[in-house]
Amino acid sequence: MLIRVLVAEDVDILRDTLVALLQLEDDLAVAAAVAAGDRIVPAALDCRPDVALLDVDLPGVDGLTAAAELHERLPACRVLILTGLVRPDGLDRARAAGVSGFLVKDGPADDLVEAVRTVARGGRVFATPHV
Repeated sequence: MLIRVLVAEDVDILRDTLVALLQLEDDLAVAAAVAAGDRIVPAALDCRPDVALLDVDLPGVDGLTAAAELHERLPACRVLILTGLVRPDGLDRARAAGVSGFLVKDGPADDLVEAVRTVARGGRVFATPHV
């Protein structure tokens, strides 16, 4: 099964790297890549991804707000949050927004790829930050 992924990351080099990493996998395809939070829902409604990989800190609308709207408007799309900074209420807000996974950016690339597969299958992945 081909897993279609939407990537939302405002830093160009990180977004491009995430897209390249995901496209190395035979079972993953990047359906869309956006740089702003207010582009997530329109792009998702257009391309109907299986998984939305979202940064939290995005211009326009933050990733958790976009995740909640995605959960309402496109419930079949699983949301995986990828963040560099975990705020004290971050995990609680993520769960309340209906996300299926929460990873920090300092983890291994293989963990990210496997997390995309896991949430696409209906699983959950909530990693704690490395200390």
